[in-house]
Formats: sequence, C-alpha cells, structure tokens
Amino acid sequence: MTTLINRTIDQIGTIVLGKHQQIKLALACLLCEGHLLIEDLPGMGKTTLSHAIAQSLGLSYNRIQFTSDLLPSDLIGINLFDRNKSEFTFHKGPLFAQLVLADEINRSTPKAQSALLEAMEERQISVEGTTYPLPRPFFVIATQNPTEQSGTFLLPESQMDRFFMRIHLGYPTPEAERELLLGHDRTALLQALTPSMTSEELMSLQLLVPQVKCTDALIDYVQRIISYTRQDAEFKDGLSPRGGIALLRAAKAWALIEGREHVLPDDIQVVLPSVIEHRLGGSSKSDHYPLSTKVLREVEVV
Repeated sequence: MTTLINRTIDQIGTIVLGKHQQIKLALACLLCEGHLLIEDLPGMGKTTLSHAIAQSLGLSYNRIQFTSDLLPSDLIGINLFDRNKSEFTFHKGPLFAQLVLADEINRSTPKAQSALLEAMEERQISVEGTTYPLPRPFFVIATQNPTEQSGTFLLPESQMDRFFMRIHLGYPTPEAERELLLGHDRTALLQALTPSMTSEELMSLQLLVPQVKCTDALIDYVQRIISYTRQDAEFKDGLSPRGGIALLRAAKAWALIEGREHVLPDDIQVVLPSVIEHRLGGSSKSDHYPLSTKVLREVEVV
C-alpha cells in the first residue's frame, strides 16, 4: 500500500513542482476522508493540484467557479418538470462527483457557501425532502484568495471547521520555476496522466488509517495540546473535539504515508499547523504559523 501512495505522490509531483510536502498533506487529508482548503494568491497552482489528484486517482472531477451570483441550486441540482412523464425529475448538480473543486469559494455569498455544509459533513444532499447520497469517495478541495483582496467574503467559523486541513502552496523555488518556464504546458501534462491507483484501492487505504496505533503517551500529548489551546488567553476559542479528533487522525494518515503502523510525536507536529491554524483563526501566510508555533513551543512531548 505504501508503494501505491509513493507512486501517487511522485506522479503528482511531476505536475506540481517543488511542493512535495503540500502534496503529502493533501493526500493525508484525503486518506482521512476530510476536505481540504487551499488559500493562496491566484496562479499558484491550486487548481492544477486538485486536477492532478483527480487524474492520478482516477476520480470523477467537477470544478465549480464560485461567484457572487452563485445559487445553492447551481451546486446541488434542481427539480425540473418533465412534460412527457408529467412529473418532476431531479437533475444533479456538479457536487455529484468524487472530487469537487470549489474554486475561489470566498467570492460567493454565505448562502451559496452554506450549500456545501451538508455535502461535506453527511456525504449527501437534500432537495425538497428527498435525500441523495454523493459518490464515494467524496473529496472537496476549496480554494480561496487572501481575504484582504477585494470581492471576497469571510468563511464563517462553522464552514472553516468543516475543512479538515488548510494548506498553502506559496511561490515555487527558483529551480522549480525555471522548469515551469522552460517545460511543457501543465494542462497537456495533466491530460497525459494515468491513474496510479483505483478508487477501491484508495478506499482500502482510508480504512487502514484508523488502524494505525497510538500509545497512551501520545494520546496524552494530543490532550495537552487541546487543553493548552483552550486555556491560553491568546486563543479566542480553543480546539473543538472535532479539531482534536482531526489532529490525531491526520497524524495517523501521515504515519501511514511514511510506511509506519504507529504514530510518533513528529507526525503530530508535522500535521498540526494544517489541522489547527485555521480553526484557531491563525495566519494563512506562507511559512508563518504563529499559533501552531506557540503550541509546539509551549506543550512538551513528554
């Protein structure tokens, strides 16, 4: 199974250059059956990363461009009257895909953003009293521009908490940027990708994550982190139980990616910024995680 994961990481890395860590975090999020938020400037490769993941895993893929006039029905679908059958027929919206890219999610109004909540949490949508299950696996990658840019709406705390992780890509290294300038068009390379694993293999990997072992000492470490965020005055609100569960689950997925059947404190530390920073209202700037840095500095491993 580790071979499948490494092959996928390497393949995506041929498209999204110099972002090995971010690719691993995105796959860890997927293995945890969570959803991913990517915040960065336009043109950093957010859409390319999502498309590369879908292509490499053989997942059905839909991209939704969020705009200020987007309606919930534009996402989930709508009942239309069929004159031939004299009845209403449900026409599925773009949420009915295994990987959904919600592009520039914070350019839409809160009403449109809220249409994602049930889909992300329950893996289903409800229309006029009827519930429709979404495909499995189901993975939402949402991108957002920095909130200081014009025409954006802040995501409410309830929506932020639905995202299992938040990552950023940042500017490429000089070496990667030179290869981008001299290399082939990324779109053409994307079309040439072949799946490195099947959906069934992916879901089998997702089932392995809860089986990764944790010692009592490591659980104590996680609990001290959670407690610290709730007690320190610098944090407006501490980690919720869902945030604590996400932290431990992400560490298990990271251990699995690393080929281990047990979690180390290092696994907690490497995933912690992506899991807790957006839940605590921290910065999304590249390589700048003030709240996570403080937690790691103040909470001892032993």
